[in-house]
Amino acid sequence: MNDQEILSRITTNSEVMTGKPVIKGTRLTVNYILNLLAHGATIAEILEEYEGLAEEDIRACLLFASQSLENTTFMPLTA
Repeated sequence: MNDQEILSRITTNSEVMTGKPVIKGTRLTVNYILNLLAHGATIAEILEEYEGLAEEDIRACLLFASQSLENTTFMPLTA
C-alpha cells in the first residue's frame, strides 16, 4: 500500500466530530487513537475494543500524524 491508499482511511467532515480527522466510517478521531497508543494500549487491544477497525486504520492514524508534523516548525521554549 502506498501513502495515499493508507491515508484514504482518514477523512474529515465538518458534520462529524466537528471536522476533526477520523477513521473513515467511524467517529474515532486520529487524536483519540494516538492517545490510546501513547498511554500504552496495543494495536491488538484497540482492535479488540473497536470491532470493525483494521490494523491499517491504526497505521493510517500514525501516518497522518507523521505527515501533519512534517511541515511544522517548532520553536524551543525558554524560561
